[in-house]
Amino acid sequence: MSAPTALYTVGGGEVMPRGDGVRLTLPSLDGRRYADAQVDDYRGEGELRWRPPLRLTLRARFSHDAANLRGTAGFGFWNDPFGMTGRWRLRLPQTVWFFFAAPPSDLRLTTHAPGYGWKAATLDAGRWQARLLVPLAIPTMVAAWWPWLHRRVWPWVARRLAIDEAMIPYAMDEWHEYALTWHTHSVHCTVDDVTVLWTAAAPRGPLGLVIWIDNQYMVVTPQGRFGAGTAATGAQWLEIADLQITPL
Repeated sequence: MSAPTALYTVGGGEVMPRGDGVRLTLPSLDGRRYADAQVDDYRGEGELRWRPPLRLTLRARFSHDAANLRGTAGFGFWNDPFGMTGRWRLRLPQTVWFFFAAPPSDLRLTTHAPGYGWKAATLDAGRWQARLLVPLAIPTMVAAWWPWLHRRVWPWVARRLAIDEAMIPYAMDEWHEYALTWHTHSVHCTVDDVTVLWTAAAPRGPLGLVIWIDNQYMVVTPQGRFGAGTAATGAQWLEIADLQITPL
């Protein structure tokens, strides 16, 4: 790996060297406890080192396809807003990554993609434009109950939160080469050199590298539905290889 990394495991998760990469594995779980297998580079002091412009590339495959994987998983950059593996600091979420969530997760952050599945995605809730939306939170949730009004209002909100995402139409249980190019004013994500997301919704940073698989689910919808929990799973894993992070 090209970046300093730390390992984090809980609930029976394991991170095991494998060839030129690692395999992150979860055991069979009954849903009564949280489990995670994770590689990151911000744990402990919580320092976030990555800013644009940069390019991340790696090869990855999962044990299951999108219909059968459970929990959440992925790789890319975020700012660990919940302090899950280090010192907690108050942060509004920023992400630029390849992200998977299985039902009952429902993270409906755009009007053009479902709230679950395998995606390339961006978010920056800490921008000054986002803070101006705070007084509009309740009217926005009310508007979301009317689909025709939600389709008109939410894209305007999403732009101010630097939200964009696109579904990835490739089998998760096969090897693919993933690339994420993060510039100050754009993000370009490809799979096997084919563009899946090209957007001006770029987070500011700094962010930390994260690669993980866990058994949690989350619900966050514009209608004001919020929830979280842990799901039952069979044994499952994420394998990565040839990770490179290159400043541009």
